[in-house]
Amino acid sequence: MTDATQTEAQPVNRLEHYPVPLFGMVMGMAGLTLAMHAGEAAFGMGAQISTGLYLFTFALFGLIGAGYAAKAAIYPGALVAEWKHPVRLSFFPAISISLLLLATATMPRSEGLAEGMWLLGMVLQFVLTIAVVSNWIGSRSFQHGMLNPAWFIPAVGNVIVPIAGVPLGYVEISWYFMSVGLIFWLVLLTLVINRLIFHDPLPGRLQPTLVILIAPPAVAFVAWLQLTGDVDAFARILINGAYLFTAIVLVQLPRILRLEFALSFWALSFPFAAATIASFRFAAETGSEAHRLFGGVLLVALFVVIAGLLWQTIRAAMAGRICVPE
Repeated sequence: MTDATQTEAQPVNRLEHYPVPLFGMVMGMAGLTLAMHAGEAAFGMGAQISTGLYLFTFALFGLIGAGYAAKAAIYPGALVAEWKHPVRLSFFPAISISLLLLATATMPRSEGLAEGMWLLGMVLQFVLTIAVVSNWIGSRSFQHGMLNPAWFIPAVGNVIVPIAGVPLGYVEISWYFMSVGLIFWLVLLTLVINRLIFHDPLPGRLQPTLVILIAPPAVAFVAWLQLTGDVDAFARILINGAYLFTAIVLVQLPRILRLEFALSFWALSFPFAAATIASFRFAAETGSEAHRLFGGVLLVALFVVIAGLLWQTIRAAMAGRICVPE
């Protein structure tokens, strides 16, 4: 047996290759939980479904978080390598965003627990935003081809902070994070559109991240309502911007769905959830029946998308295609 054959026969250490993009699953499930809660309110339903989803998402976050903590403790070098990876670097704030989303979902159930989770998520989001952006503009050189829509996650994830922050009483802190999120959304939107139009197409595994274009304006719309309490002109610009990107993504979706499944496909989940929640909020604030019905359509589509993602993830895990070297 040759050395190459012996190397190939060595078992893969799953924990060492436990990827931070797994937290995208938590973001997607938390988004579904919040969207379902908004849908229940919009259609006068009970809260049984959203409660079940909330408990499942909470358990999922604990499971994935424990796995990643074990990786950090046992294989710190693997964590450092992931931090230095030009693509995976942008996924680290998915940890803090998951906490912030879970804090928002916890608000109707336990304000004290929600506040503790929100404070932890807010501080972690602040630290990760500074760390990631400093990494982008530091001595390290990034090639234009490394830029992709996942870069929205670290900076624009800040607009999630006000959604629970304002009801909890942290108004000025919420304005800070809203400002940071909007500023970086405009900067990164310009860079990402330039990359998509004038440079090589995104690699196959990163094609699903195109859907992330929907999330910033949709989440910012909800956050803006929390901060101002009014569906003003800027709020309408945000939600209609989200609808524009939703339409663009829907045109691209058939091509994306033909690609081989990867964890990056979970990027399909949270942005559609954000658009769903924004539609229900607009309907609640303005009495628009069209937005309420559109939110219902998006909610059904979201359930189908996440059911498909869960099925494909289980299949990939059983086939040994999760937590492996790339």
